Amino acid sequence: MLPAPGRHGPLGRQGPPGLPGPTVMALRHPREQPLEEALAEVSAVLEQHGFLVVLHPAATPAEVVRRLHTVRSVLESDRMALIPLPLPPLAVAVIARQLLQLSTADLGAGVLATAARLLTHYIHAGAVLGSVAKLDRVPVTLGAHARSWVPGAQFAVLAAPRPQLVRIGRDPVPPGPDFATGLVHASGRADAAWVTGELAAGWRVQGMEMVPLPAASAPWWATDKVCEFAAGITDPLVLSRLVASVQRARCSWCGLEIIGDRCLLCATPVPPGPAAPSPPLPQAVPAPVPHQGAPPPVAQPPPQSVPPYHQPAVGAAPPSPPEINR
Repeated sequence: MLPAPGRHGPLGRQGPPGLPGPTVMALRHPREQPLEEALAEVSAVLEQHGFLVVLHPAATPAEVVRRLHTVRSVLESDRMALIPLPLPPLAVAVIARQLLQLSTADLGAGVLATAARLLTHYIHAGAVLGSVAKLDRVPVTLGAHARSWVPGAQFAVLAAPRPQLVRIGRDPVPPGPDFATGLVHASGRADAAWVTGELAAGWRVQGMEMVPLPAASAPWWATDKVCEFAAGITDPLVLSRLVASVQRARCSWCGLEIIGDRCLLCATPVPPGPAAPSPPLPQAVPAPVPHQGAPPPVAQPPPQSVPPYHQPAVGAAPPSPPEINR
């Protein structure tokens, strides 16, 4: 879980006293928490905040996914969205923080939940690895497997938006986003020098932030000699405009406004037909001042314009990143 860009530390920006504000929480592994405690914890969150959006990598262990579905089923709640994302753990955490930023922009729960899948198309994520011998999340050639046994060899592996592998020190920096981003990185036993140096310069990131390595990162990358990184949009106004540019529809079951082809809270597909027009953009909110001792947020670029994003048809290729001037 990443520090939230708010003035109240890791729980993010809170509302007035007595009113629950948007928060980020980390659900515990089934081996660390009995089912009864998990039910009580999630029930309390739903009671206080109304809705819960759960993000997790698509490669999350089956026992964890079963626990999430069990909790949702026992509570019989369509106010809890379970959203697997085809991204590494750190990138999922970046999207969670983006949703936290969007939650202050007067978006409904349905739009906020379905925005998670939209934001995956605007994340560049990967890792520096000392070996790719056991990596199975990203396609790796036989030659790369063989070269990973060479002492001192290091590889940069991109998992999103497109799989790519480069050998550090020999291959050029892989292409990065053509829009303004902030870079978050987390190191295990691998050096972050290439990430904070060549990669950050090549991608022209607006700011960098170092965070602890997520517990799920080493299993995802099949090694603890890893430095994971993820670049995403950090400007709240750009995020709001991006989501607002997508056509919306009304869920026929729960009645919530959503984007995309399915409501992620009640799992009802959107029938074919014209979507509702997008609402006007929310006004920009001044950035809150962090309290003393809070971790510094990612440096944010000035507000920029985002061209309209058109929802692709079901089965269509993922959209290209927005053309945002740096």
